[in-house]
Amino acid sequence: MTIPRSSGILLHPTSLPGPFGIGELGASARAFVDWLALAGQKYWQVMPLGPTGYGDSPYQAFSAFAGNPYLIDLNALREHGLLGDTEFNVLPDFNPGKVDFGQQYIWRNQMLERAYARYAFGDAQHLKPDFDAFKAEEADWLDDYGLFMALKNAHGGLPWNAWEAGTRDRDPQALDSARTRLKEDIERVKFIQFLFFRQWTVLRRYAAEKGIEIIGDIPIFVAMDSSDAWANRDQFYFDDQGQPTVVAGVPPDYFSETGQLWGNPLYNWDVMDKDGYQWWIKRFQGSLKLFDVIRIDHFRGFAASWEIPFPAETAIHGQWVPAKGHEMFEAVRKALDTLPIIAEDLGVITPDVEKLRDDFGFPGMAVLQFAFGGGDFSVNDFLPHNLRENQVVYTGTHDNDTTRGWWRNADELERHNFRVYTSSNPTEETFAWQLTRLAFESRANLAVVPLQDVMNLGTEARMNLPGTTGDHNWTWRYLAADLRPDLAQKVRELTEATGR
Repeated sequence: MTIPRSSGILLHPTSLPGPFGIGELGASARAFVDWLALAGQKYWQVMPLGPTGYGDSPYQAFSAFAGNPYLIDLNALREHGLLGDTEFNVLPDFNPGKVDFGQQYIWRNQMLERAYARYAFGDAQHLKPDFDAFKAEEADWLDDYGLFMALKNAHGGLPWNAWEAGTRDRDPQALDSARTRLKEDIERVKFIQFLFFRQWTVLRRYAAEKGIEIIGDIPIFVAMDSSDAWANRDQFYFDDQGQPTVVAGVPPDYFSETGQLWGNPLYNWDVMDKDGYQWWIKRFQGSLKLFDVIRIDHFRGFAASWEIPFPAETAIHGQWVPAKGHEMFEAVRKALDTLPIIAEDLGVITPDVEKLRDDFGFPGMAVLQFAFGGGDFSVNDFLPHNLRENQVVYTGTHDNDTTRGWWRNADELERHNFRVYTSSNPTEETFAWQLTRLAFESRANLAVVPLQDVMNLGTEARMNLPGTTGDHNWTWRYLAADLRPDLAQKVRELTEATGR
């Protein structure tokens, strides 16, 4: 894939403003698309859109195919007659600048259950033909996901490998019994997915009309507690009790001295090879229904994965184990005839990772916050003059501090190196825009900047601190008043001046 010289903004939809405690796929999303167009941007990059669970990370979803119900625009449901005005009379005390996921879990799920109840009792029947078509078209993953979520709720939220043996091991008789017993719950899960996909399709079409394409992020691994792992157990390394024998992570690095113990099940590439990588083909097909371009998080895992014996307390005692990424991408390319993929090739990158990336022509990534460390920093691959055209340059990503926060907390050597490289003496107030300009001026075909950097926000607006959990991750939101037209004009002028 060759990306034309262009630029975009990174913003997860949960960070959009709105009246109900979290960003939604309605008016505020369209307003952001309008702002992107006004700013002369070509791309909107989002993080994974799957349904989140414990920890609220979009990189740990209950399904690699499903959408996040938290993003459903509730006002649109009111317009369809699925919610009434009375349901909005008493609202929780929402924080306009921060997502409270616990609050959303209780209140929003109740609202969506009410919406389905109205549909089940005969309201909004104009949606029925589209709902029936959606169930038929997406049955390959939706049937498993609907049953998985219904069973999970019936088991009080326990992970699937803690269920009784029949449902844990997908005994046909046990599953038939569950489908009968939980029929209404399954249908509700499917209806909520229908609402998400309907709204996302409308939003994506609106973006396309404005000349905006969506870059969507997919994690290389699936969550341990997911319908993907439960329904495709043979594709992973599990024992007879449904426990993983090895799990994924990364070794000690810039972010963590003990590495990152992700805990995701690892793929059994030999099994996947035997059926022609059908699961991966379906996954990419599903992602291309949502996105124009796919960014693969932790791309290096397709060359080799950091395999950690289960159980473990840290990721230190792991080993690199080869994967069959080349064979998989060949199968996907043959099936889809297109691979609009960006490879997140950060971290410990070895020649086999670079070869896999370059064999398929995938653009890699560069992060300017990583460009100025060390003594002999002139050899740093992320310095603007060392970037390649077939590359995507970022000031920072969702795992970095904001650029203003980075400068405030940077060590003196990094600050010195930046001053020498740019012959400038930036302040905390001016640094984020200066780094944004460096990204746009670079020869990388695509420059992407988090909205927090465009808004010149500090560490308080950081999206995620890797290796940690708590209410500080994934919660940041901007206020509608912060998305100013003069800011769009400033970005547009830089975009035009740098030929993007």
